[in-house]
Amino acid sequence: MPKTSETPAPKALPGRKAQAARNDGLIMEAARAVFLADANAPIAAVAERAGVGISALYRRYPSKEDLLRTLCHQGLRRYNVEADAALEDPDGWHGFVGFLERVVDADVHSLTVHLAGTFTPDESMLPDVVHAGEVAEELVRRAHASGRLRPDVTSLDLGLALEACAAISMPDEKRTAELRRRVLALLIAGLTVEGELPGPPPEAGEFAWRWQRRP
Repeated sequence: MPKTSETPAPKALPGRKAQAARNDGLIMEAARAVFLADANAPIAAVAERAGVGISALYRRYPSKEDLLRTLCHQGLRRYNVEADAALEDPDGWHGFVGFLERVVDADVHSLTVHLAGTFTPDESMLPDVVHAGEVAEELVRRAHASGRLRPDVTSLDLGLALEACAAISMPDEKRTAELRRRVLALLIAGLTVEGELPGPPPEAGEFAWRWQRRP
């Protein structure tokens, strides 16, 4: 092939991008640990845990609110990934149960339990919020169609079950995971029994107040 006169692209830029990506991963991992332990912790605690300079953190996230918003948005996207995967399962009940197990294992709803009201959601999250509601509705519809899910369970009940599991926290991470799975198994068993549930189900938007920024 004839040689080209184009100058090869410099390798420094991909290297910087790779370093930025590594730093971002460290920052998000540190932010999750720091803010789940104490939602009021300063952003400097995240930089210290991540082992990055505070200026590097602020270049990526200009404020603590930006960091919290991104952290929760990542959790929402993980929820959607697991829900979409569950919809690929031809068995509606198996897909439904597997979805709940994977979301509990990913500890997605600890973010809701600990961080709701600590930042203001913005419009960038809206498509994923809408998608989460749609896929949850479809998972519940398919589980109902399987004949295994009690008919009075709604998609909004799922959030309550997942938050109940996320509220379990022990000093040992392995024990936390074991107890969360145990409680989830109990909850799933309750989703299949006959009889009526007490009280009306959650209403659409009933929990939106938690995401209003608290002063």
